[in-house]
Amino acid sequence: MPKKPARCSKVPAWMVTYADLMTLLLTFFVLMLSFAEIDAIRFKRLAGELARAFGVQQEVEANAIPLGTSPVMRKFSPGRPQPIPFDEVRQKTTQEHPTLAAGQINSRVESRLGEIEQRIEMKIREANPDGNVRVERDGRDIVIRIDEKGSFPSGSAQISPSFAALLRTLSEEFIEIPGYIAIDGHTDNVPISNARFESNWGLSAMRAAVVADTLLENEDLAPWRLLVRGHADTRPLVPNDTPEQRARNRRVELTIRAGEAIERELGDGA
Repeated sequence: MPKKPARCSKVPAWMVTYADLMTLLLTFFVLMLSFAEIDAIRFKRLAGELARAFGVQQEVEANAIPLGTSPVMRKFSPGRPQPIPFDEVRQKTTQEHPTLAAGQINSRVESRLGEIEQRIEMKIREANPDGNVRVERDGRDIVIRIDEKGSFPSGSAQISPSFAALLRTLSEEFIEIPGYIAIDGHTDNVPISNARFESNWGLSAMRAAVVADTLLENEDLAPWRLLVRGHADTRPLVPNDTPEQRARNRRVELTIRAGEAIERELGDGA
């Protein structure tokens, strides 16, 4: 009958001897402890000294803060909290001046431009009942558009007396209005060539210059506020297909650019 193969153990041989030694040592110390006697009086004395060294006092209740008993803090006792004199903490800040928000500035600018537009329309109705002058709004600009029929004879830069009187009236209003005033001359697409003007560019520029000279007869109006430009037929209002449409394109425009200046004044004032 064949023999069974012996099992291979993974535990090292010295482990058995080590386990026996630990068991004997544990038995020895248990035996030594059973022979020892506890001195209750000495134990209480040592416990008290340790308690005082660590600042523990048995007289203090468990729910109270223990008092320190170190040499430095032997007479220390926690101070009584003092209530804050105010119900809330108040922080002092530097005095701030109120400023206008962007929405408020825009609203005031629009209101101011509306007042200027109404005042100019009233002056124009009083000085020019023929209806050749119109006042329009272009964003923050106020545009005064004068037809050729109400300003200059055809192909000429000689200003009409009624238009000159209107410009003198408007110059008084322009003094009180901030910002620049752009003066633009426009013509139709019909070529012009005479002894004075070789093209529509010269005619449109001369008409704008004549308007500026008439406005500057008022010495209180600063010349640097005026912008004079001639556009010929490059910026028509309508196509130059009929005589009526070409007549509409022959015009002089005074653009009051007061929006930005008013906004700057309101911002500085705030």
